[in-house]
Amino acid sequence: MRGRPAHVGVIACGALAVHVRQIARRRGWDVDVHPVPALLHNRPERIAPAVEAELRRLAPDYERLAVAYADCGTYGALDAVLERTGARRLAGDHCYDVFAREEVRAALAEEPGTYVLTDFLARTFEHTVLRELGLDRHPELRDAYFGNYARVLWLAQRPTPAARAAAERSAAAIGLPLEVRAVGDGGLEHGLEALVGCSCTPL
Repeated sequence: MRGRPAHVGVIACGALAVHVRQIARRRGWDVDVHPVPALLHNRPERIAPAVEAELRRLAPDYERLAVAYADCGTYGALDAVLERTGARRLAGDHCYDVFAREEVRAALAEEPGTYVLTDFLARTFEHTVLRELGLDRHPELRDAYFGNYARVLWLAQRPTPAARAAAERSAAAIGLPLEVRAVGDGGLEHGLEALVGCSCTPL
């Protein structure tokens, strides 16, 4: 056994892990963050097994474990894992729900053809989207993937010039106009507070 390096272990989606670490540091939480690869979002059927493996692996080392994931396309499979292990996750259907649930719902009601970016997705778009979908090799497939979208909505956690440039490149790469809404990471912080603030069920 490796000991108990922290009070709470957080198994985090790779797209959220940086934000989780920043929030935990700022709040002074006794938390270790264990990322799961963000590319699993392209194969959501693999998310629940990957999280369950991490929960089992880390259980001896922590007083409590929490899961910094929304459902993220697992259609309840992740929740079934959490029921078996006694852990809890963030509320929401997708990662962008975690940052701005109401803003996302309003945006989709206004324009269903909205493609949502977070800071992480904007920053890694070339790798996580263009290369993973093969659009770097077959740009003619762009309309097959994105032809039903009308705009890109960037939910900006930190709207720096570099982050904005990355969001603009992402939108341009799929030929869509960009809209920006600065949402910060308060939604994620609130959700994490509920998980790490002594409300997680021990495994």
